[in-house]
Amino acid sequence: MAANPKFIYQPPMDPYLDIIYRDEDLVVLNKPSGMLTVEGRLVEHQDCLENRVKRVLPTATIVHRLDMATSGIIIMALNKASHVAISKQFEQRLTKKVYIARVYGHLQQSTGTIDFPLINDYPNRPKQKVCFEAGKKALTHYKVLSKDQHSSLVELKPITGRSHQLRVHMLAIGHPILGDRLYSSGKALELSKRLQLHSKYYALHHPRSGEKIQFEAQCPFS
Repeated sequence: MAANPKFIYQPPMDPYLDIIYRDEDLVVLNKPSGMLTVEGRLVEHQDCLENRVKRVLPTATIVHRLDMATSGIIIMALNKASHVAISKQFEQRLTKKVYIARVYGHLQQSTGTIDFPLINDYPNRPKQKVCFEAGKKALTHYKVLSKDQHSSLVELKPITGRSHQLRVHMLAIGHPILGDRLYSSGKALELSKRLQLHSKYYALHHPRSGEKIQFEAQCPFS
């Protein structure tokens, strides 16, 4: 928490859990902004999405994560076979993801691709940074949906799944996401009390039937 010395962790309580879908193999949730996906090291960081789900569904396991400040869809497995099957889809990039973000300023092009490799910014952890020499490949497609006086609403499709990928990619092209306590500053930080990044849509194959399934969580700031 060194990057945010004034930060106090107060995860939302209403709703306590927002379950979009559940069957015997998986559960799909809409995580609010301000909640950890998994617990932190400090006692006050024990309340998290994973622990809340486990109180209701003890066999649930984390397959992927969202940053604490990011809201939207998270998929959890309910048995070992499902965990393995869903994890493979993430590893092989077979899932489809769509995020919505409000970014500072107006993009010059209405659509585009950001292909900047990323690496840990070790002196400033947990931040990431662009590094063309040693970074891992990171690819994001974007499309501008609308504009207002100071910002643009964009649809983001990450092809890779690097830590903080969307946040760093938008910063790298000069359009930080509004309310980003790690990467934005000045007006981009002042214009929103929360990080305006939301995991809106997920598509994957059901771990048991193999059929395509898709889920959507309405964006709270669009």
